[in-house]
Formats: sequence, C-alpha cells, structure tokens
Amino acid sequence: MKSSRLVSILLLLQTRGRLTAAQLAEELEVSVRTVYRDVEALSAAGVPLYGDAGHAGGYRLLDGYRTRLTGLTTEEAEALFLTGVPGPAAELGLGSVLAAARLKVRAALPRELREHADRVSGRFHLDAPGWYADADETPHLTAVADAVWNGRVLDVRYRRWREPTDVERRLEPYGLVLKAGRWYVVAGPGPRTFRVDQILELDVPGTEFTRPDGFDLAAYWTAYQREFHERLHRDEAVVRIAPGTLPDGPVGRAAAADGTADEDGWIRATVPVESLDRAHDDFLRLGTAVEVLEPPELRARIAETVAELARRYT
Repeated sequence: MKSSRLVSILLLLQTRGRLTAAQLAEELEVSVRTVYRDVEALSAAGVPLYGDAGHAGGYRLLDGYRTRLTGLTTEEAEALFLTGVPGPAAELGLGSVLAAARLKVRAALPRELREHADRVSGRFHLDAPGWYADADETPHLTAVADAVWNGRVLDVRYRRWREPTDVERRLEPYGLVLKAGRWYVVAGPGPRTFRVDQILELDVPGTEFTRPDGFDLAAYWTAYQREFHERLHRDEAVVRIAPGTLPDGPVGRAAAADGTADEDGWIRATVPVESLDRAHDDFLRLGTAVEVLEPPELRARIAETVAELARRYT
C-alpha cells in the first residue's frame, strides 16, 4: 500500500540519514520511479525532505526534523511483543531493560494496538530449551556478551570433546547465538563457533579488536548449520518401512523424498546416518516399523541386539 510505503520512506530517512533513490527502492522492493513519485508525495504533504545530486547525493530530511509517527499496524504490534523473550534477555543481564522497553512501547501504542499486544503476551509463551535436558549453566555468558558488545578480546580455557580436552584460546567474539536453549559465541580468528557453557575460565585483558567489515552473523550461522549437517550425516543406510507407518525424523523425510514401494507394501528408502553407533540406537527406537537392509554390519549389529533382548526376556 502506498500509505505504508510513504511511512517506511520517512522512517528509513529518519533512522539512517541520507539514502539514494536506488537504496530506498531496494529496501522497499519497488522501482526507482516509484520512489521518485513517493518522494514528491511526501514533499507535497509538507515533509521537509530534499535531495542532493552527484556521487554523494541522495534524499535526506531537514536537520532536526523528527516525527513521532510509527505507522505500526495491528500485525506489527503483535509481532513486536511476540519477539520479547524474557528468559534469554535475563541470561544476558538485560531482563529489567527489556521489561522497561516493553512498558514504554506499550504506553506509546494506541488503545486498540495495546489490546492486541496484550493479547499476544497472554496467549503465546516462548520456551526455547528441550524437554529432556537440563538448562546449561553459563556463568560466563554476561562477560562474553559484554566483550561482544564492546569489541574486546577474551582469553579462555575451553573444554572440547576431543583430546586434549582443555585448551587455551584467545577469542575475538563477533556475536552470540541462542540455539535450542544453548548459547554459542562466534569468534575469530576464523571465525569459529564455541559453546559458552564449555568456557571453564575467562579473562578480559582489555585488548580491543576490529570486527571484520561486512560480517553477517545470521548468514554465518545459516552456513555453519548447513555444513554441520553435511559433516554429520556422511554415511547412509538402506531401510524398509512397514506399511501404514511414516516415522518422524530422517527416516520419514527419506521415505517422503525418494522412497519406493515394494510389492508387499513396504517402502524402501536410503537414510543419511551420523555413525553406526548412533544409527543402531535410532533404528532400534523405531521397533518393528523399520527393517535395516544395509550396510551389513549395521544390520548384523541390530540383529545381535534384538537376539540378546529376546534371550533376556524369554
């Protein structure tokens, strides 16, 4: 809608300063010609907006001009209050700050939008950690967050899974990520990813570092997860799935993606697996719904376990 787009242009210029027509068009996903028309409409409405020509040109608002207009829609107000996650904010030492910010935003909303925001807060609660795992103790989280914010180097003693387990590392922390209730710090050089709860000791020597230009934390994390899963599932197992069943997880996804039906109604599929040990445990949990055909060593190991269980319960 044009009215929403005009508000967006006004707020973009207010928060970012000078922007070219091309930059505004990219932000709003419209043509440059549309931006020209919208700017003319804002000027006609009395908004003190002007443009400069040349290489360093662009549109900007008159110095000192501010608007209290937010242009929040009902859906935007609801989404805003849905993003407030008190648990992680409290872990970062920002619980009271978040509460105060939400209170101020709520007070500034019109009555109708305030009622919608209250409805969201009362009907949706976000709880990130899983059911069957205790919350990780992260005593150094606040110090890591402070180093991320202020661009300070960290000297840590870190526990990893392979030998030697306890190692000394100097980190340049670029950002923090909360994944399934667990905090990770993305740090240079590299960058690399470290679990915050595995930091045993931490020292802040006071040395500052420069964050790489253009580093995108969200893009890094997306690529990291993709590479992690590719490294994780290097092996494959061929299985048969019983008629009328479609297990969750990798087995179900493999069956839906490229499963083929045998004459007896069983579905044959190739499933990516992390390791023989993990696959042995995962397939046993599925009971009689799945039969492992390959690799032979995995099939033999499951058969041995089933035979032992049969002897034990006879």
